[in-house]
Amino acid sequence: MNDDPNRLVLWDIDLTLIELPGIGGSWYTEALATAAGIDLTEMPKFAGRTELAITSELLTAHGVEPTGALVRHVWRELISASTRSRPTLSEHGRALPGAADALTALAARDGVVQSLVTGNLPEIAEHKLSAFGLHAHLDFEIGGYGSFSAHRPDLVERAVALAEAKHDTRFAPEAVVVVGDTPHDVESALRHGAMAVGVATGWFGGDELRESGAHLVLDDLSDTTAVLSGFLS
Repeated sequence: MNDDPNRLVLWDIDLTLIELPGIGGSWYTEALATAAGIDLTEMPKFAGRTELAITSELLTAHGVEPTGALVRHVWRELISASTRSRPTLSEHGRALPGAADALTALAARDGVVQSLVTGNLPEIAEHKLSAFGLHAHLDFEIGGYGSFSAHRPDLVERAVALAEAKHDTRFAPEAVVVVGDTPHDVESALRHGAMAVGVATGWFGGDELRESGAHLVLDDLSDTTAVLSGFLS
């Protein structure tokens, strides 16, 4: 169906497709204790940020130099914690309204490729989405992940480049749709010249997403017709 793709939809995960309250803090508490002997007492701001930025900030805040080796050690511990939690993730959160139907409906359209731009590590992205059955229509190989850069706009560039290489085509900026729940997601789209879709299912309301420059703002993904017409117009 995607032999000749002409639209690339890049999804955020947390508070856009799923909700897993408190899980990131729990995993970081465990990972930092194991990898660096750090007692995490204050949670960082996760919304719209990348794993590289969060890990580096936490280590620095605790007086520990965020060397590449230590950052990677923390990430291995995060992945281990996520792997152990995987069988019960669905008990601690939910897929957000309309997420499954939106992914399925877009997958049924000729020329549409779907992947991710997420602050998560690749392995954790797969664990979170598969726990709620939201993984089937996403190409994880061409995603922009939080291990790539501390700056979210870089993740869009990365995902687009990987998609173009895999499909041997060029996605014009206006053919790229970036979907997320924070102004960081919107900014990452605008920096690429892509369509920015804000979904007001997180910490930011519709007005805040519009003010940040989103081209389209949805209360949630429950109106599949609105998703299709908005994303593909």
